[in-house]
Amino acid sequence: METSSEDDVLPRFCEIPAQTLGFLNVLGFKSFEDLSNVCDLALELSNKCAHLETHLQNLHRSLGSSIVSWASCSIRAKSSLEDFILNLENLSLISSQTQGGRTIQKIMARDLPYIVNELWRIECLREYAVIALKLEALVGDLEDGVLSVLNHHSGHIFSRTGPSPSIPGDYSAKLENVHRAVKAINNIEELLLNVQNLHPHWSNLLKAVDTRVDKILGVLRPQVIADHRSLLASLGWPPKLLSSDMQTEEAAGVPNPLVLMQGEKKQSYSQSFLALCALQHVQFKREGRKHFELGQKDGNVALWAIDELVSPIASRIEHHLLKWTDKPEFMFALVYKITRDFIEGVDDVLQPLIDRGRLVSCSAKEAWVSAMVQVLSGFLAKKVFPLLAKRYKDKNSKSDAISSWLYLIDHSVKLDKRMQLLISSETDLFFGEAGTHLGFAKSMSVLSLFCERLDWLKIWAKVELKDAWKKLKAELTDERSWSTEKRRGTGQRIERGSEQYFLSTREDHKAPVIAEFALKISWEMIERCRTLPVASCQVQFVRSAAAKFLWHFFKVLLSRHKSAEFPAYDSDETLVRICQLINVARYSEFTLREWSDNIALLELSLAEKGLNIDSRDDTTNSSCFFEEEIQSLVEMETNWITEVITQVLHEFENLSFYYFNSGDRFELPSSNQEARMDLIISDDFAEALDNLRRRLLVIKEHLNATDFLDVWRSVAEGLDHFTFRSILSMGIQFSEEGAKQYVADMQGLFLVFRDFCDRPEAFFPFIKDLVKLLKLGKDEVLDLKSNLLSNTNGSGYLLSFGISNFSVDQAWMILNDMRILV
Repeated sequence: METSSEDDVLPRFCEIPAQTLGFLNVLGFKSFEDLSNVCDLALELSNKCAHLETHLQNLHRSLGSSIVSWASCSIRAKSSLEDFILNLENLSLISSQTQGGRTIQKIMARDLPYIVNELWRIECLREYAVIALKLEALVGDLEDGVLSVLNHHSGHIFSRTGPSPSIPGDYSAKLENVHRAVKAINNIEELLLNVQNLHPHWSNLLKAVDTRVDKILGVLRPQVIADHRSLLASLGWPPKLLSSDMQTEEAAGVPNPLVLMQGEKKQSYSQSFLALCALQHVQFKREGRKHFELGQKDGNVALWAIDELVSPIASRIEHHLLKWTDKPEFMFALVYKITRDFIEGVDDVLQPLIDRGRLVSCSAKEAWVSAMVQVLSGFLAKKVFPLLAKRYKDKNSKSDAISSWLYLIDHSVKLDKRMQLLISSETDLFFGEAGTHLGFAKSMSVLSLFCERLDWLKIWAKVELKDAWKKLKAELTDERSWSTEKRRGTGQRIERGSEQYFLSTREDHKAPVIAEFALKISWEMIERCRTLPVASCQVQFVRSAAAKFLWHFFKVLLSRHKSAEFPAYDSDETLVRICQLINVARYSEFTLREWSDNIALLELSLAEKGLNIDSRDDTTNSSCFFEEEIQSLVEMETNWITEVITQVLHEFENLSFYYFNSGDRFELPSSNQEARMDLIISDDFAEALDNLRRRLLVIKEHLNATDFLDVWRSVAEGLDHFTFRSILSMGIQFSEEGAKQYVADMQGLFLVFRDFCDRPEAFFPFIKDLVKLLKLGKDEVLDLKSNLLSNTNGSGYLLSFGISNFSVDQAWMILNDMRILV
């Protein structure tokens, strides 16, 4: 038997896997001596293999059972999914057969919103029915309550001698029914206000309820007022009115039955007054709701109970008013006397009752004055102004109608102010000083009748305009009206620096008396319409009267200017006239701007823009009421000042023509040694300077300080450019003596303006620099010329000599013309 070698039994070392080597190394087989433990290792490995085989068999059995369980679940899930798909197909089939092929998406998009809208409509119908039933019940209760008021003792329950003991109880019960009716109307109003806010589209329901409630009030109010009048008659109202001594302010007082009533009479009157207040209160609420719905406001301050006090007085005094249609002063005196005599008693007795009646913001004094004013205003509107308007349209009686119209307006304005003074303590907060504020209550002005008759308002404006123009024409014919009152004597020398440049008064503006007179007339027309209660009427009147009058006055200024056009070498009289016109324009502009700051005219301006009455183009966003008039004055003033400046410069140019066109005088050296030592101003230049000084002094004396400042500075600027350009254009070759003569002449020019400022040369920049160049010495001129040639920054080098207004070319041209340096 052949024995195998070691190479045949064991693998080579390089062929043993690294994992096996690592395993053997871990077990400690590193040498041949360690091989004795191989049997133990083999036994251990055999046991582990047996255990692993057993575990593997267990895993196979567990995996098989899991696979069987999963397959069972999968079959059930598949069956359920197939059933779900089948059900969906059946549902689609059923839906297609019963709904005409509509899909679920269409149901969600169209049918559900339709169902919601239908449900909402049903809910609205239910709510409408509930509210309608509530209103029906409330209106029914109101009708029953009013019926009980009408059926309760409908006869006269008061007598002049006083109520019997049983009658006040009956009257109190009747007033209780009135209060219950008012309470029912309040409940109806609360519900209607709810409906109006939440369901404004239920307009038919609102109209139906309002119609029924208005019919009820149309029955209830006359009955309550009739009972109240019966009560007033039993109290002795109206009292006897004293008509004697109407022209005196200290007439005897009239006993006031309201103050004299006591006991049951006072209690009955208080209850009746409160019933009327309650009825008016609920009427205010109803009107407030309706006006809010229409976007309107009611500014009436009348009280029914006080109107009932005034109504019998109006009937009693109408006889007297008819007798005094030609003597309006008596009518106004009578109405004012009655108002004044009873106002304190009305306030003391009725104001507490008004407060108890919860009529917020109502004043007994205001209501009393308002009612009395409306009595007179209504009488004038019916009996007086129609006749005056008819007479105004008749040419034969137009002059008398104008006088009567103005006289009546004077008394109306006076009464409005006197009436306002009676209640000024309570209305200052709202109406301003003495009722002159734009917020003057409509019913508290006699002139309120013009708000209803705009044709009368136009007549009034025309009448005022004609009267104002008549007054102005009388003044225009008097030349003394164009004179200026001077505060200094003509021979008194005016020191420099004493001029006042902040002009406020007419004297400061040196304006003629006619300017103040015209503006005063215009302002009086504005004041006369201040008690007109409607803003649009005030604006219309001011534009038609005061503003139109101002435009007529402006035309007078233009006409006067046209008659005083400047001819050449005219006298000082023409210059003075133009200065007067400038002063008038300046003073008028200042006054109109001052007026426009007045609160009343500011409000008129805002009202005019809001109402869009005047369609003029607004070139500015200013709230100035007289903006267009002011712009016209500024334009006239500017044109006339320019004309004055042009005339002065033109005269100077003409008088200095030979001076600037005979340049030889500056080129020839002087042969007179004394002339060299003592140079005087050239003869043909002295005349121009003398005329210039005389003209400027005349302008200074007659022109306002502000405009004169502009005039002399503009003249100085014009002379500076004219003189410099004239010298530059002639190309004069200055000799040394010629340069000195020119400097002396320019010093004379500066001297003319020494009366107006301390450093006149500052206003002649070109001449000042030219004089500086002519005064330079020979060495300085040579140095300056060389530097101007070699230095790129010639302007900076000129500044070192104090010359800042010349360009380098101009300076070089002048230096070359100085012949002494050639």
